[in-house]
Amino acid sequence: MKRPLILLGAAAVTAVLAWLALMLGDVGFETRRFSLHEGRLKRLQALQPQADQVTQGLADEHARLLGVARDAGSAETLAQRYGGTRQDEIRAKAARWPHVRVFLAADMIYFIYFDPGGVMKDFTLVTAGQAR
Repeated sequence: MKRPLILLGAAAVTAVLAWLALMLGDVGFETRRFSLHEGRLKRLQALQPQADQVTQGLADEHARLLGVARDAGSAETLAQRYGGTRQDEIRAKAARWPHVRVFLAADMIYFIYFDPGGVMKDFTLVTAGQAR
């Protein structure tokens, strides 16, 4: 009678520990993935590239252009469609830099903001899962 209870308890503890290990691995992967994309865009921003250079560079890496906004209204539309949980941040940055291009790069969505002269000024990252 004790043996089945011990086996059942061992199986339950094993299942909980396996679930915990998988959850921690997922959190670590998501954190690393986000930081890689963020670092990439920070390095790009430091170069102060033109909008056409950014678009061509990302296209060369098979990123897809999802939309272009030239004013706050069209930036709002893009924020609603692709911004997910980061819509407020996107709206705030688009109020300052209304020239926005949105890209799908792997499983991340890049909102890249440009000044009126076409120079990259800022960015916002949204995971594709957040955009839904």
